[in-house]
Amino acid sequence: MNEKMPKPLLFRVQFWLIAILIIAVYVWAFLGMDFAGIQSTAKTVTLSILKGFAHPDWSFVHMEGGEDLLSGLLETLIISLLGTVVSAFVCIPFAFWASANMSRGWAASGTGKIVLTIIRVIPELIVAILFVKAVGPGAFAGVLALGIHSIGMLAKLYSETIETIDPGPSEALTASGANRFQVLVFAVLPQVIPQFLSYSIYRFEINMRSATTLGLVGAGGIGTALIFALQTRNWSRVAIILYGIIVLITITDLISGWLRKKIV
Repeated sequence: MNEKMPKPLLFRVQFWLIAILIIAVYVWAFLGMDFAGIQSTAKTVTLSILKGFAHPDWSFVHMEGGEDLLSGLLETLIISLLGTVVSAFVCIPFAFWASANMSRGWAASGTGKIVLTIIRVIPELIVAILFVKAVGPGAFAGVLALGIHSIGMLAKLYSETIETIDPGPSEALTASGANRFQVLVFAVLPQVIPQFLSYSIYRFEINMRSATTLGLVGAGGIGTALIFALQTRNWSRVAIILYGIIVLITITDLISGWLRKKIV
């Protein structure tokens, strides 16, 4: 007669099997790294970076020519704001397309979900490079890159919200003779708009972080000044730019968090 393994022993066996598997993955990953050793200039460069961060270039905060920290941060804020606004409106048709309870048949909603997945797969920097080549370097390319990339994620969140609405109001309006547009306006949108706004604000926080790096590929914002400072090894200017980005993102997070609590 076969006896079942006691639960404490079975738990310990499962635990050690998982632990061994995780350790094996880490060992395999580290063995695959090509470590050529620490460069001889590592100490000098590290000390230079630390010195630059201890003595940031305060003169770069505001300069007469306008190409300074404040103007770069303002451009970054505008890029992220416009990119979020564009995607928040453009993604609404995609959200209804991908919603199973709004599209007619599984094929329609399934196709919409596939399209949104494809949009989300392409990294923001790749999208930004494509738009820089298409429309030229500058803030306009950054707005388009953030707007297009954000459509995939916002539409996915919107569609999930639409799929969880209460069908009661829609059925009541339909029974009273309302058409699809009236059902959408008076039964669906009132249920989903607060969540739509919350998701849009949250996406704005993400876009703010992304906008700081788009300038690295020529898509405007403070990233342009950051890449120039890094190329010239002007660590004091790199420090003040990073400090400015930290302050801007912190303030944005606080304000957006407060807004989301008020909306939801």
